[in-house]
Amino acid sequence: MRDLLADTAERAARHLTSLPDRRVAPAPDAVRALAHLDEPFPDHSTDPSDVVATLDALVTPATIGIPGPRFFGFVAGGALPAALAANWLAGAWDQNTVYATVTPGVVKLEAVALRWLLEIFGLPSTCGAAFVTGATVANFSALAAARHVVLERAGWNVEADGLYGAPPITVVVGAEVHPSVTKSLGMLGLGRSRVVTIPVDDQGRMRPDRLPTLDGPAIVCTQVGNVNTGASDAVREICERVRDSGAWVHVDGAFGLWARAAPAHAHLVEGVQLADSWATDAHKWLNVPFDSGLAFVRDGEALRSAMAVAAEYLPPTGPVRNPGEYTPELSRRARGAEVWAALKQLGREGLADLVERNCRLATRFAEGLAAAGHEILNDVVLNQVLVSFGPPEVTNRVIADLQADGTCWCGGTVWQGRTAMRISVSCWMTDEADVDRSLAVMLRLAERHGGP
Repeated sequence: MRDLLADTAERAARHLTSLPDRRVAPAPDAVRALAHLDEPFPDHSTDPSDVVATLDALVTPATIGIPGPRFFGFVAGGALPAALAANWLAGAWDQNTVYATVTPGVVKLEAVALRWLLEIFGLPSTCGAAFVTGATVANFSALAAARHVVLERAGWNVEADGLYGAPPITVVVGAEVHPSVTKSLGMLGLGRSRVVTIPVDDQGRMRPDRLPTLDGPAIVCTQVGNVNTGASDAVREICERVRDSGAWVHVDGAFGLWARAAPAHAHLVEGVQLADSWATDAHKWLNVPFDSGLAFVRDGEALRSAMAVAAEYLPPTGPVRNPGEYTPELSRRARGAEVWAALKQLGREGLADLVERNCRLATRFAEGLAAAGHEILNDVVLNQVLVSFGPPEVTNRVIADLQADGTCWCGGTVWQGRTAMRISVSCWMTDEADVDRSLAVMLRLAERHGGP
């Protein structure tokens, strides 16, 4: 085991240290070589060292450089050194992080990380929380608590009696709600299509003045960090407008919630602390390995009521927080170890610098593209840049050529009727040289296709 893990660590380190110089997208021949994995199920066992060697030979060259400094797609961060090391160590511990009496070490790490996160985001210290896979399950968990509370107020126990015959719940979303929220609403039986959709402004922010009068069970889903523009809903105003109705306000803050950690940008999400629940990702701006989502609920008992299970073979609950009572999964890895390690490595100043530096680099992209005559479609307030290189077909050709080139990786989108390239700066490794190197390629390709 020792020799195998040492060999694996060497291979992993070789891959990671190559990221600044290697192609971001895998080369076509590396993708074609994956066909060698299509073998019959082996009749006989294979030496573990040969298994790792095969993985490294075939899969490593076919990976995309998500952890590297020039991957600007999907708002994906890299993995901080301490977070990756904690991930490996937690894998070796192999703890099912459900009950404090069974796995006290990793449960304690999770509790400390939770306390730090609530302080960073300025949320009540009494919040309940779930360490889950990503924003989809974080939204699902928080909205499950919302469903529990608004129906309980109407005299209905949804966990016991389901939704058949339950009082209807009005769900309000913005016109640019993220699919992870609508997917969660579908899984919860609240419907993806029966929502009340509120118009948005020219940056994708929900218009509070268009909120309907709410009566009865209601959930309002807000957003901080629009996936295209980075803009945030006016959560304070929305909370104040619906307060008297008793509606539950949820915040989808997959990456935007981390602006709370940056003094220069915290004002952009001011008021989120007034909501009832929040969802975010740690594998975005905190830069921990995939997968790591976080759900927070002001009424921690509501989250527990929506998620907890009991069985004769399970340990009894006690005064200590048991993570498994707050998550959809009963079996779950020790995600809190990575979050704790990332926060410990960065500290308050390091986390603020990470967020603010990424925002400065996004502005550098926007300024460089605009100076060359290309249209920036959004107000660059956080780490998101939308750029058009002209007609849709030209923009799409630039994106395709950029992805094939391998210097950096950006994706495309259609936002408010405009075809654009999305640039998301989220990695701790990215610096000015990475931006300038990427800009040079973008401008060269745009010029090739007839741009300014």
